[in-house]
Amino acid sequence: MPLKPARCYTKRRSKNLSGPPYTRKEYIHGVPPPKISKFVMGNPHGDYDYAVEVYVLERGQIRHNALEAARVMVHKYLSTTIGEQNYLFRVRVYPHHVLREHKMMAFAGADRLQEGMRLAFGKPVGTAARVEPGQAVLEVRVRKEHLDAAKEALRVGASKLPLPTRIRVIPLKEGLSAQ
Repeated sequence: MPLKPARCYTKRRSKNLSGPPYTRKEYIHGVPPPKISKFVMGNPHGDYDYAVEVYVLERGQIRHNALEAARVMVHKYLSTTIGEQNYLFRVRVYPHHVLREHKMMAFAGADRLQEGMRLAFGKPVGTAARVEPGQAVLEVRVRKEHLDAAKEALRVGASKLPLPTRIRVIPLKEGLSAQ
């Protein structure tokens, strides 16, 4: 069965998300592991001038497969354009929240087979990271000469996320200006 679209889980328009975050995995059997495999890539020992972040503008949830898609795009772009040793890339959020789905049958006569909302806790289908406005999701640290490549990589990666985002540049050393 294919994944539901992200709009089923982001809950952007509601004031609250679907209740408090459900993270007690010891009570839920069969939670799939998050697809995102690495959270830190590149050279963690480099001397960098700027931190470039993607932050969200609205409260919502980002599914683990969207985070993985953004991670792959940013990492591939940076490693091919500026090289593996010239940046530090971090995914700043972790998908703790367990997404559950009450699977319903969709064929003729299914109404006689289903239980409806009885025991409607749902089966776990994945995990998501809950984010607040202004929270950084992705971060790249680079030297001054690679700043434009980092901005472009994060722009491409942000297109994989289901919430509206912006990019901010933070100087890490004195005397540098945010561009």
